[in-house]
Amino acid sequence: MGKKNITFSDIAKYTGFSKTTISRYFNNPDSLTLENQQIIATALEKLNYKENKVARILANGKTEFIGIIIPNLYMHYYSEILNQILKTYDSFGYKFLVFTGDDHESTERKYIQELLAYKIEGMIILSHTIPSIELASYNIPIVTIEREDQYVSSVNTDNYMGGVQATSLLAKTGADILIHINADISRQTPSYERIQGFSDICKEYNIPHEMILTDTGHTYDETSRILKDLLETIDTKYKGKTKGIFLPNDTFANIMLNHLIQKYGCLPDDYKIIGFDDSPVSREAIIPISTVGQQIDKIALSAMDILNNQIEERHKRKPTLSVEPTHKIIPPILINRKTTLPVEH
Repeated sequence: MGKKNITFSDIAKYTGFSKTTISRYFNNPDSLTLENQQIIATALEKLNYKENKVARILANGKTEFIGIIIPNLYMHYYSEILNQILKTYDSFGYKFLVFTGDDHESTERKYIQELLAYKIEGMIILSHTIPSIELASYNIPIVTIEREDQYVSSVNTDNYMGGVQATSLLAKTGADILIHINADISRQTPSYERIQGFSDICKEYNIPHEMILTDTGHTYDETSRILKDLLETIDTKYKGKTKGIFLPNDTFANIMLNHLIQKYGCLPDDYKIIGFDDSPVSREAIIPISTVGQQIDKIALSAMDILNNQIEERHKRKPTLSVEPTHKIIPPILINRKTTLPVEH
């Protein structure tokens, strides 16, 4: 025969406390003295109590679920930040429901409605399709990462500083021409500041440069084909010159590196490459890729900290809800590896 499920009544009988006191232990433990908390905790261990999560949700209305919407998983930045968010379970105790939107606005709206039906506590949004004013209208705690964030809380990298760091490192290699490849993104998107940082440094120091803002694709195969075509164009246009290429992320930098190695059998001396993220692919590439580290672990932890504070405030009897969203900026760290070795004279 199976073991009997332990109820609040059993715990109350064992400890001599009322069922109301036992309920307070689970839902508001700080309302009990430390001595009484310890008595109940010891009783749970003795009785081999296994918590009924469904019953607890029904009792206190807290699902402990967080919804996450990310654009895709082929970009190593997104897969790594998801990995880091999932690791926060031990710190915050939340579980996660994850959807990939693939840049489809209608699909993401459907996913959000699905998440809301599960009575989630809050959301973390990395996709770009739905404006923040609409996200704010859902009236639940939301934190965005690296996207337009006027009306909701966010955590972003100091993208301008990262753009400056990447450009300055390429300039120090002795490259004849600096090239930045990126999507033609909105100025409201935080990563646009990478473009601005590149442009400002090149203009300030009169560095020959080219900006290539174009459709960079929505799948690995599309991106690979586009970057291969761009490489052929750059090869022809700047033949005989040392080219310093700043890619918008480490996935693109690794794809460009692979195309160069496939074409030449090595990374030619006249190519210098830097990415942006410090996602694992930059370290695992056949030639470790220089990059601007976004401190992804700190971004994930900061996002969860902001979200948790908002959730806890809403569960108070008299919540004080902030009108102004919280915006946190994480400084980047330049990581100089083997794809930006100085030009040998």
